[in-house]
Amino acid sequence: MKVTNHSDVPVYTISGSNTARPLPEWLARKRKRSLKQDPEYANRIELLQDFEFEEASQCVRVSEDGDWVMSTGTYKPQIHTHYLPHLSLSWTRHTNTVNETFILLSSDYSKSLHLQTDRFLEFQTPGGLHYSTRIPRYGRDLKYDRRSTEALVPAVGVNQDGMGEVFRLNLELGRFMKGYEIDVGGDDFTSTGGGALQGGINTGSVNVGAIAEESHNLLGFGTSLGTVEFWDPRSRSRVGILGPPPDTFMGERVGISALEFDRSGLTLASGTSNGLVYLYDLRSPVPLLKKDQGFGLPIQNLIFLQPSTATAQQISEPKILSADKRIIKIWDPQDGKPWTHVEPAVDMHHVEWCKDSGMLLTANEGKQQHSFFIPQLGPAPKWCAFLDNVVEEMAEDPDDPNAFGGKSAGEVYDNYKFLTLKELEQLNMSHLIGTTSLLRPYMHGYFVAQKLYEEARLINQPELWQEQRAKSIQERINKERESRIRGSKKVQVKVNRKLAEKMLEREEKNERRRARRVLERGGDEDAVQAPSKAEAPKATGNRLLSDPRFSKLFQDEDFEVDETSREFTSINPSTNVKKPQGLTAVEEEALDERRGSSDEDSDSGSDKEEQRPAKRTQPSKEQDRDTGRISSSSYKKSGHRPMPQMVVSSSNKKQGQAKAKSFGSMASNLKEKRRSEPRGGGLGAVGEKEMTFAPVQKQQKGKRFEEGGGDADKDGRNRKRMDRRSASGNTFRKM
Repeated sequence: MKVTNHSDVPVYTISGSNTARPLPEWLARKRKRSLKQDPEYANRIELLQDFEFEEASQCVRVSEDGDWVMSTGTYKPQIHTHYLPHLSLSWTRHTNTVNETFILLSSDYSKSLHLQTDRFLEFQTPGGLHYSTRIPRYGRDLKYDRRSTEALVPAVGVNQDGMGEVFRLNLELGRFMKGYEIDVGGDDFTSTGGGALQGGINTGSVNVGAIAEESHNLLGFGTSLGTVEFWDPRSRSRVGILGPPPDTFMGERVGISALEFDRSGLTLASGTSNGLVYLYDLRSPVPLLKKDQGFGLPIQNLIFLQPSTATAQQISEPKILSADKRIIKIWDPQDGKPWTHVEPAVDMHHVEWCKDSGMLLTANEGKQQHSFFIPQLGPAPKWCAFLDNVVEEMAEDPDDPNAFGGKSAGEVYDNYKFLTLKELEQLNMSHLIGTTSLLRPYMHGYFVAQKLYEEARLINQPELWQEQRAKSIQERINKERESRIRGSKKVQVKVNRKLAEKMLEREEKNERRRARRVLERGGDEDAVQAPSKAEAPKATGNRLLSDPRFSKLFQDEDFEVDETSREFTSINPSTNVKKPQGLTAVEEEALDERRGSSDEDSDSGSDKEEQRPAKRTQPSKEQDRDTGRISSSSYKKSGHRPMPQMVVSSSNKKQGQAKAKSFGSMASNLKEKRRSEPRGGGLGAVGEKEMTFAPVQKQQKGKRFEEGGGDADKDGRNRKRMDRRSASGNTFRKM
């Protein structure tokens, strides 16, 4: 949703090709993350679900009750019907040929009459195609006379008498009646409508019709000759002819392409094929006003924008909408002064106005159908009343260049005070009623501009000057506070985020301290003498972040500060660095059971402090995977016994063991270690690592191995033979 016309009367494009770039659905889903940063795509509003056709739309109509919208389009030829309270597509239906135009016969969508391009008239109902009939020649327009229940079809060509025809289909009787015969130039080859009987390029035709439904019910038909004939449906006779426009050039073929009656029935608007609009009074053949559309294209639609209620008519000024395929213009019928205009990016076929509102719907070339909202023309329809709030939010943003054409915030919808007639008399403002636009009537009172109300109140109540002065001082203080105190924003840096946040936080504290000092001094003189926001120096933290000399400090990973390093802790001793946590009691118990008797033998000669293992840091997942440790107690609780594992021990780097101070003490420790080891064990040199493998055997009766015993066991086997592996006595099989 955005403003497409930056003038005094803004026009908001709700849906259509101007709101967002046309993207296929699969691409929109694929680029969903990247499109979030696109303002045009993020601010789009889907007013109606599937308010579009595959190629183009031909005609669109709104029902009288205001709850349904029916539109036709191609390709393939189809009909779409939307239920407006749900903002959704109700049903869609395909037709045999392309639709020329259609009308709604009932107050809702249940009965509609469609004029097809293959000369068929189709009656559509909710159940489908109800009935179809064919007319003798191609139709150009379709009207419905409610008083006589007749469908009128202006057609191209002439009959056997050389007269153009408007076919009459009586829907009550269900048959064709004698048509209205309109002069379109004859059937000879020398006149303007030459060759009309057999058809040709310059065939004469009745292009358009109009009915004055709300007044005298007079019928008007515009021809290809530029004339307008008026017929009385009661007597079925011609009552008048309006000649072609008086200022046409010699040899110029100008036809009537659009026709519309005013609600009073006394004013007629006619549009020509060369882009001119004429306003006539039926009591005079001379046009009252001539309006040039500007592009020289045939006028397609003429609409008198008049509210349906009498009270709204008295307040609002009448407007006329004229549209060709390039532009929609809304202008004043009194002097032809332009009020606003809409120029879509694609060609238009038909324009429909939602009555008593500022909403315009179009049928146009392109996939999406357009919808425009003009707040000053009228409020949003009841089925999309949220648009009023959206427009107010856009108008309240003074930084938005598209908010009411760049005007100040809230000039149209905000900053108004509602006053009754009694309150206006107390403020001596009753003489302004009806003389100025500053007082807008609403219900039992008037809306008055807030500034005007405050000035009138000060004039009538001079004692309120102190309150007004205090209010102005507070406004200056708030303005100064807004310029000085800035909200905390997310720091956009790659590395050293804590350092950048600390610098910005320090600068914000200084700004708060300065603002507090301004408030303590009173804020009046200091706020006036303070430098403006543009002249104020930038914050130190922001300067460092944007300074190219220090940019790599917050962007390059080589400059990242490691807070866990020894150098950082020595410079910042107060920094709390998270230390690795030790093993839990359950993990220590499982670790002691896995170590086995080898640890007890190796540590038997040491002190109690040396036998107690020091707390080790909690192993990571990678270390557990490499060494095969089980760090959780769930494995033990399930009944499994720990598997044997390779234990790496070091004689000079074991945790909890006191370091030797001399070579003699190292040698004595080595001797004690040799005595405690069983025979056959390998001896390790000082400083080397020693690998031991200690499998755990099941205790069986009659088979026990005495550690540190003689050369033979109870069975009499030799100790040296036990060291030799064999297939029958494999140690792994006995585990």
